[in-house]
Amino acid sequence: MDVTSIEVSEYPHPDALPADVRQLFDIAERQHVEHGNPWFCNLIDSVFSDEKRARIYVAHREGKPMAALPVLLPIHGWSAEVESLSNYYTSVYGPAMADECGVEDLASIVRTICARRPRPSSLKFAPMNPKSVGYRMLLEAMKLSKLMPYEYYCFGNWYLNVTGDWAAYWKGRRANLRSTVKRMSTKFAADNGHIELVRKPQELARAMNAYEKVYASSWKKPEPYPNFVTGLARTCAENDWLRMAIAWLGEIPIAAQLWIVVGDKANIYKVAYDEQYKAYAPGSLLTAMLTEHVIEKDHVKEVDFLIGDDSYKRSWMSDRRERWGIVAYNPRSIAGLAGLCTEILGRASKDIRTQLCQWNDSRKT
Repeated sequence: MDVTSIEVSEYPHPDALPADVRQLFDIAERQHVEHGNPWFCNLIDSVFSDEKRARIYVAHREGKPMAALPVLLPIHGWSAEVESLSNYYTSVYGPAMADECGVEDLASIVRTICARRPRPSSLKFAPMNPKSVGYRMLLEAMKLSKLMPYEYYCFGNWYLNVTGDWAAYWKGRRANLRSTVKRMSTKFAADNGHIELVRKPQELARAMNAYEKVYASSWKKPEPYPNFVTGLARTCAENDWLRMAIAWLGEIPIAAQLWIVVGDKANIYKVAYDEQYKAYAPGSLLTAMLTEHVIEKDHVKEVDFLIGDDSYKRSWMSDRRERWGIVAYNPRSIAGLAGLCTEILGRASKDIRTQLCQWNDSRKT
């Protein structure tokens, strides 16, 4: 590959991207909604707009976009870490890449970022799919750019591989779950309960009002950026991605779930219920209804429970995978060299503890 034919451009917002670059994100969006332009627009506008740290780096080869990498520039200080444009709202991150993209295209972006002033101490990208092409290529691009990369575990991710219809799926669930949903459905209906499915923009204001009431009465901490969820729901409704279910007991909303359906994949993004009405198992009722809907009506091939190994997810999903991250230290930076030393010592200490535990266990057998 002719490195001299690669040019790297920098953009502050997805709205500033040329049409051919936006198309890269549109293609990436088919795999993960969090890789698309609407997701990054909402994330920047609702979370990072005041910080002005967001940048999208694009590598062009012979005039054609090969790769785009959305990042957060460091807050000025001694340790200047460049991060992926992601946070706790993000379940999976990755570069947007053309089919012809090579490691050198991504390496050109990495080198451009490392040439900034002040010199970045490290680059950190997470959470990512460690089996994806983007993950492996980004890891190699960091090595090619003379950084020192390390991989680390982020969290478990439970998902359903849909192989049949709703009846087959439901038959395969645990007997106690099926019994609970059946009993509570009868009780809920007898007590004037009903479930509302919300998809359209004109239905959203009332639905979000109900969602916020439920969320405030749930076990969950208040949203640090409430405009993010509102913006996400609006974006999804406008693109026909929204599948929001509200459980009403009379005129009282007692549970809400926000799912996102893009292509053949459904993401279970937000779930909450009012603990005062826990006896109705409203969360299970909504999950069952929405799972049936996305299998029978949307014909999805996968349902993704996104972040975490919560035990209840095993009752609904079929498989587990992991999300990992990459942190790469810049040894040409004093802070980067210090971070690299800390990383090496930390990993060595962990290996020693593991070996000692194994030795101690062997003595007991």
